[in-house]
Amino acid sequence: MKSATLPPLRVEPEFREKAQSVLREGETLSSFIEEAVRKQVEIRKSQAEFIARGLASLEEAERTGVYYTTEDVLSSMRQKLEAAKAARASKQK
Repeated sequence: MKSATLPPLRVEPEFREKAQSVLREGETLSSFIEEAVRKQVEIRKSQAEFIARGLASLEEAERTGVYYTTEDVLSSMRQKLEAAKAARASKQK
């Protein structure tokens, strides 16, 4: 697969200096920027998926008329957490 380039990024010299000042040993500014872009792509994909799940859940609730209170959801999550803790504790014995 051929590689491609991202568009050049123009910034103030002070900002470039700040970015370079946080580079780790052996890290280049290009690799730093590529990593930042990759992370933002993943974050935005995750956010879009989260919103899609929320909208699908809303549609399902409106279709069925079944809604859950915050306390219902938190209670269910607490029960799952306690069950997971108990399972983990029993495995460690």
